[in-house]
Amino acid sequence: MGTRLDHVVIAVSDRARSDAFYRDVVGAEIVERDGRVFYRLGAQQLNVHLPGTVPAALARVPVGPGNSDLCLEWPGSIGDAVAHLGRHGIAVEIGPIQREGARGRGRSVYFRDPDGSLLEFISYAELGSITWRATGR
Repeated sequence: MGTRLDHVVIAVSDRARSDAFYRDVVGAEIVERDGRVFYRLGAQQLNVHLPGTVPAALARVPVGPGNSDLCLEWPGSIGDAVAHLGRHGIAVEIGPIQREGARGRGRSVYFRDPDGSLLEFISYAELGSITWRATGR
């Protein structure tokens, strides 16, 4: 068995605002446990560092609000993702454009969370199952 991504840490400045964004725009389940909050996305989660909390361990340069960069797989077409963002008043900063993701070639749009972290929705739906190969660049 190979290793798999379990969770990533993000920091937020306003819990209520971020909970609403990650629930309504990203589709996360909000999980609270032992005074902590997590945004569950299927089998993975975002561990949320809130203002004033002291995590068990920190990166050498701790994650701060607005300095994360995450790509999330969108289950439908990229046009549906753009429409979804529009319904929530979220501006698309870049895209749709073709990108290479973990599953190969896809189409992506970039946008920001309330703190300014860069988020990307990538859709593999329109391009089928094209497998990515390293090119030795």
